[in-house]
Amino acid sequence: MAHIIVVGNEKGGAGKSTVSMHVATALSRMGHRVATLDLDLRQKTLGRYIDNRKRYLAKEGLTLPTPEYIDLPDIDKSDLQPGENPYDHRLSAAVSQLEVAADFILIDCPGSHTRLSQVAHSLADTLVTPLNDSFVDFDLLAHIDNDGEKILGPSVYSEMVWNARQLRAQAGLKPIDWVVLRNRLGAQQMVNKVKMEKALERLSKRIGFRVVPGFNERVIFRELFPRGLTLLDLKDIGVQQLNISNVAARQELRDLIKSLNLPGVTVNF
Repeated sequence: MAHIIVVGNEKGGAGKSTVSMHVATALSRMGHRVATLDLDLRQKTLGRYIDNRKRYLAKEGLTLPTPEYIDLPDIDKSDLQPGENPYDHRLSAAVSQLEVAADFILIDCPGSHTRLSQVAHSLADTLVTPLNDSFVDFDLLAHIDNDGEKILGPSVYSEMVWNARQLRAQAGLKPIDWVVLRNRLGAQQMVNKVKMEKALERLSKRIGFRVVPGFNERVIFRELFPRGLTLLDLKDIGVQQLNISNVAARQELRDLIKSLNLPGVTVNF
């Protein structure tokens, strides 16, 4: 069966779609069969990212590894079992369609609490939660005291992940490998950054996740989206000499893929 990677966080602006596209494309470039779903049915940022890629490659006459993407299939309400949620059925149908031929299915969740996101989290073999280096974002994981030192208790998103873990345990599935990715890091070693690092370390032991570094804040990510490109595509489109920032960003992506510890993946870029 395909290994399911879910990229989730109930707060918008954490970089979920950027992380999703770079992980999916990196795996595709390493020879893995990758399929993707975007559960933000309104914005569909990941879906648009992949559409942009296909149009750009067709326009330029290029062929580059690209993850498969499908929309959630529509359903006939007569196919629903009594009491069955239509969104559950649509997600289940999509996963069943993709897992036949995929090594990995990557699911990008919306930046809000939805039924689809809940169900997707219970499907996750690997859960990646991008988190901006801010206590505003940290508050989704846990409540903390005024000094940013003492953890008062888990918050709404952690509770959703806990429920997903319980559902998987009841179904006899292996536990979720939960990875919290510190994203959009600043270059400065500020007091807030140090406090965040310590708070995440304490919380990781308490509720069970791994902390890995993500991407620093870089303009390049905003520039790549309209063409559907990733950091790994730059040389293929004629960029002969990467600048220092781009080289550093590629290393961040390499470190991220290694940190995910995905089955059968050997980083070779």
